[in-house]
Amino acid sequence: MTVRYRLDSTAAAIAAHFGAAQGGDPWAGGTIAPGQFAPVITAGREAIAGPRGEHQPRRMIPRLWGVPPPPAAGERGHSVLSVRNLDSPFWIGNLRNSEFRCLVPATGFMIWGRGQDREGKRVRHWLSCADQPLFAFAGVWKDSEVPSFALLTCEPNALLRDLGAERMPALLPPDPAAWKLWLNGGWDRAAGLVQPYPSGMMRDG
Repeated sequence: MTVRYRLDSTAAAIAAHFGAAQGGDPWAGGTIAPGQFAPVITAGREAIAGPRGEHQPRRMIPRLWGVPPPPAAGERGHSVLSVRNLDSPFWIGNLRNSEFRCLVPATGFMIWGRGQDREGKRVRHWLSCADQPLFAFAGVWKDSEVPSFALLTCEPNALLRDLGAERMPALLPPDPAAWKLWLNGGWDRAAGLVQPYPSGMMRDG
């Protein structure tokens, strides 16, 4: 599971790349860990209820990585960082309502590999996309006390499977039409974007 990712780009560059209004997000680049705020791109409809009408301008806004657990988890439940089951009752309402889907910009992400390094620590691999230096994870957010987000995951591609990963985050292709589909499209079509990214388009290290 991804427990760190990097976003080595400025707020202005991220907003311009994804066609969003920057707002007041001061992001200057760095590594994101669970429980930290990071920029996400939304469809700009957060305060709009009812049927989909005219698309609002996209917004880049900070959200906390890690959604509060469901009540059944009790007080000891950990924040939920990723979505494994797309049909889970905990997620399906938000996924079907496109205003709760978001793009999570990144320039790389970390996974745990097999074995240990020379210092006896678990092996870490940092992955990036050869075809898009700045890419987007498929994300979903919830409007809890502190609005927060999680990353959607899928089966690993051949590269990540060889490195020891059981899941990988869903990376969206470098296509504005795919970003629009994720942010604005019906769930019947948007769900098709949750799939392994091609191994040949990824770099380790």
